[in-house]
Amino acid sequence: MALATLGLFIAGLIICLSLGLPLIAALSFGYLLFFLYGLRYGFSAKKIATLTAGGIWSVHKVLMVFFLIGMLTASWRASGTIPYIVAAAGGFMKPEIFPLAAFLLNSGLSLLIGTSFGTVATMGAICMSIGNMMGVNPMITGGAILGGLYVGDRCSPLSTSALVVAAITKTEFYDNLRRMFRSALLPFGISCLIYMGLGIWAGAEGAPADTAALFEKSYVLTPLLLLPAAVVIIMPLLKIDVKITMSTSLILALLLCVFVQHMDISTIPGLLISGYRAGDPALSRMMNGGGMVSMIMPAFTVGISCSYSEILQQTDLLKKVKSLISGFLMKGGKRFTFIVVAAASAMVTCNQTLSSILTQQLCDEIVTDREDMMIAIENTTIVMASLIPWSIACSVPLSTLEAPTASILFACYLYLQPLLGWKLK
Repeated sequence: MALATLGLFIAGLIICLSLGLPLIAALSFGYLLFFLYGLRYGFSAKKIATLTAGGIWSVHKVLMVFFLIGMLTASWRASGTIPYIVAAAGGFMKPEIFPLAAFLLNSGLSLLIGTSFGTVATMGAICMSIGNMMGVNPMITGGAILGGLYVGDRCSPLSTSALVVAAITKTEFYDNLRRMFRSALLPFGISCLIYMGLGIWAGAEGAPADTAALFEKSYVLTPLLLLPAAVVIIMPLLKIDVKITMSTSLILALLLCVFVQHMDISTIPGLLISGYRAGDPALSRMMNGGGMVSMIMPAFTVGISCSYSEILQQTDLLKKVKSLISGFLMKGGKRFTFIVVAAASAMVTCNQTLSSILTQQLCDEIVTDREDMMIAIENTTIVMASLIPWSIACSVPLSTLEAPTASILFACYLYLQPLLGWKLK
């Protein structure tokens, strides 16, 4: 019965993806299945509701931070912080080093704002456009951007996935960031060398675009706009709470909106709730977004994914799957087994949150140390989900870029991090 329930859940995911239905529909169907299985297992409806509430409560602080991030990203767009960074980065767009520049620039912005989707819609879109103008192979450009997006999505102080992993593994967030940075040095360095070589091999020609001129029409560009970003870099080094860090950056960004960009203060509440909307149609595709509304679906996805966790732990749903994992463990060792489980979880669940929860629960007998579990999930599930073409971590960025699916082949960092970035005791 347990395997049949899991099979129905997988089938529901496949059907929803095939019909183009939102992932939340599949996750809701999964919750219904697990709720019914809990009843058959002998739990009362009240008991299952308690387990559900416990799963959601385990990430309630993360969900609160989600909405703070939504307000922050809207304010960075409106204040000119993101436009200033993107405009300044345009000067690095030289044809002979373009793949390396695209990787570094998207890595840098994703580290600052902590979101792959926000980065791909701004720096990623600009890099793709410039690459096309220079005649760079779109697969190389798309791969460099895709890899860069998940450098920060994995270990930024504003990363929602890092917050979720810290919550489900019960580890200290800022300690996790330091471990993740250290484990990323070798994969990141090798990726840079590969992209440097690809730039020479690609032989692109053409002049880089003047991105500053694009933004100067709508923003006052001044170095003061870097203050909100500087706060996000400096305060985590001082181990200041992430909510205080984000709130400080938000306040600075709103002050810049009013006193530098001359926004009407009465528009601030709407900005924080519904996000930024550019007045210039040419900028709307890159700059529109953010706000609390933008985080409703991610928060709901995380919430319903985490509602499964206690039900899966308290029933025998995963016991037979764990017995299969033991066979892998005997043949390939801990590291190989963890990678296989993480990849399979990402393929089945199609998102980082649920695959992280599933991987943690399936491998809790293989990796018993909480910090080891954290770094193992971050170095496998979080980055490998973006290599699955039907996963939202991959399909959304590539669709935004209008890049070919084969770009995955050139996302070097996403392969090197699972292979070189960690080890298990």
